Order: sequence, then structure tokens, then C-alpha cells
Amino acid sequence: MSIQAVSTAAAQRKTPVISGFHFAFVAAWLFCLLFYFMQYAVRSAPSVMLPELTTAFGLTTLGVSSLLGLYYYTYSTFAIIAGASLDRWGAKYSIPIGAVLLAVGIVMFGLGISWAASVGRLLQGAGAAFAFVGAVYLATHGFPARYLATAVGFTQCFGMLGGSAGQFVVAPLVHGPINWQQFWIYAGILTVIIAFAMLFVTPRQDLAERSKTSIWHMFDPYKTVLTNPQSYLCGICAGLLFLPTTVGDMIWGVSFLRDGWHIDYAEAVNRASMVPLGWVIGCPVLGYIADRMGRRKPVLMAGMAIMLAATLAILYLPANSLPPYLLGFLLGFGSGAAMIPYSIIKEVNPDEVKGSATGAINFIVFVMSAFVAPAYGWLLQKLAGGGALTLDVFVKGGVVGIISIVVAIILALFIRETGTAVRKAS
Repeated sequence: MSIQAVSTAAAQRKTPVISGFHFAFVAAWLFCLLFYFMQYAVRSAPSVMLPELTTAFGLTTLGVSSLLGLYYYTYSTFAIIAGASLDRWGAKYSIPIGAVLLAVGIVMFGLGISWAASVGRLLQGAGAAFAFVGAVYLATHGFPARYLATAVGFTQCFGMLGGSAGQFVVAPLVHGPINWQQFWIYAGILTVIIAFAMLFVTPRQDLAERSKTSIWHMFDPYKTVLTNPQSYLCGICAGLLFLPTTVGDMIWGVSFLRDGWHIDYAEAVNRASMVPLGWVIGCPVLGYIADRMGRRKPVLMAGMAIMLAATLAILYLPANSLPPYLLGFLLGFGSGAAMIPYSIIKEVNPDEVKGSATGAINFIVFVMSAFVAPAYGWLLQKLAGGGALTLDVFVKGGVVGIISIVVAIILALFIRETGTAVRKAS
């Protein structure tokens, strides 16, 4: 039984229902937004404290990249587990457990011990995987169908706002009133509070709403999703479009601006934070245009074209040749198109596996980030010849981002159009 297919009849008897809204689930969804905000904030926060992490853990450039990339290994794996857990056990305990895992991982990362940081980063990824899938699950139960796409779009916006805050808010904090370790401790405590709040407000669901299959069969819906070639096209295309933000900006963005363009730290943080902020705006705008047109692929292509143009300008135009915040914002705005394959994968698979489709595309997307993050750090280190990172090193390494966008464009040509205009025509 998928997230979309779970019946809400029992919930209707227990929670206030007005015009199709189930307000207990809406309240739980709002707290899940805070959970999603926090997981994105701690995902991007290391980019503003790379020198401190390098010194504290005694790591090289490759070592830091590998450490931070551990997040994506467990995030991708637990994206599958999160969807299946929600279908089987509901949201009451599944999502708060994910938030607690995230909180424990955050605190462990802040202990300043190398092995604890590695375990902590793994736990962060495992817990964070429940945030987006959980928010979609709660939105499906809390909102009428006509508002569901808006709720999911707002969820993604809130997450990317957390990614932006993880840079422009965290940077002055860890270089001002608190040190980098205190940030992680306080962030962990706040996440625990969110977890207990979710446990309190999330309604309990009747057993009739949950899957009756054994634990060994709870992953069966993924067979349908993963035997559909269109699922892989959507997942790989989205994964390639995520790389410039998850690896390029959230790990190396500040370093590129400081060591490559020689911009002072505060300004580099502000410019790097424009990428997730652009996503915050680009994701709903591009999604709305796609819905309005009734076509997915033209908007997907347009977003990728904006990404490619912004990336080329960042790498090859002279520094400060354009308004300082424009290129980062355009890169983020265009990368909002990466969410369009999330809609397509649900539309190219049967209704009863839509929840598993979300888990599958998350798995594919972040497996790619998991492998590329350390590989990109190794590439930069090799290009630098063991020396300092320079603009030339970043420009040569940036070809990876260009290739990823170009390959995504090619793959998108083979994705089936699923917009309403096409469905009505057929």
C-alpha cells in the first residue's frame, strides 16, 4: 500500500475535517516542515566552517569531502526505508524517530572527535531521510487533493530555505557569539524538541490504514517502480541536477568564492547562500508554470538551460563581471527544475506505488551525491597537486558540473511527457 493509496476514513472520524482539510495532520505537517528545515540547515552548514573542520579533525581536502559525503550514503538508503515504514506503521512514531536520529547525529558531529563525527554524519543522513517523505505523507493525509501539489512545493521551499540559512545564518553565529561545536550541540537540542513536538501533535492512525503485509514484503511496491525504465531516467536526471547544489554549493561554494575569487568570508557566505535561496523561489515558480502549461518537459529543459548558462558564467566570466548575487540566484532558480522529475516519476508509475516512487527517486538522487562528493574532493586535490586550491583548480573541476547538466538534458529527451495537456489530448 502506497502513501497516496492509504485510506483516511479512520482519521476523518478522529480529527476535525473542514472542506477536506484534516487539521491534526496539517499541524503535524507544519512541525515536519521544521524537521525538514533543520535537516537542510545541517546539511549545508559545514560549507561555512571547512577550515575549522579541517583543523579539528586533522583532515585533508579529500578527507573533509569524504566525511561530509557520508550523509548521502545513509540518506539514500533510508529514503527507501522511510517510505516503507510510513506505509506500514504510520506517521505517529516513524517521523519522530527519524528526527531523533538526526538530533543524535548532529550532537555527535559537534563533539570534535573524528570517529564520532563520521558516525554522526551517517546518523544525520539516516534521520533526515524521514523529513521529506514524512512531510509528503502528512500532506497527503492533511490536505484535499486540489492543494496537495502546493503543499508539497511549499515543503521543498521550506527545506531549501533551511539550506540557505545553514550558510548565511550559521556563518555569523560560528564566527561570533558561539563556536562551531556549540552550534552543533544547540542544533541537536532544537531538533530533539521538534521530535517530541511531532510525537505529541501527530494523530494516531487506525490499524486499518496500514499495510497488512509482513515486514519482508513491505518493499514489494519498489519492484514496480524499479522495473520501469522511466523511473531511472527521472532519478538519474534529477540526481545530475542536484549535484551543482548538494556538492558544488553546499560543500565547496564558499571555498570557491574565497580561494578562487578571493572574496572575504562574510561576502562569500552571502553569495553562496543565494543558490538555495534561488531554489526556494525557482521550485514553486517552475512547478506552477509546468502545471499551468500542462507540460513538464519544456519547463524542465528551460530550468536546465538556466543552470547551464549560470554555471558557465560562474566558471568562465571574470569575477564580479555581473551583479554579485545574480549568478548564484540564477543557478539555484534553474536547479528548481530538479523537482519536476519528482512529479513525473509519480505520473509514469501506477497510483498504488506513488509513495514508493518518491522513496525510489530520493534513493537514486542521493546515491549519486554520495559517490560524487568524495570523488569531487579527490579530483580537486589531484588538480591542486597537493597544494592550495586556486581559481584554476576550481574551473577545471567545475567541468564536472557542466557535464552533469548536459547529460541531464540528453536524458530528459527520453523522459515521457506526463503533463495534463498531453493526457487530455490522448
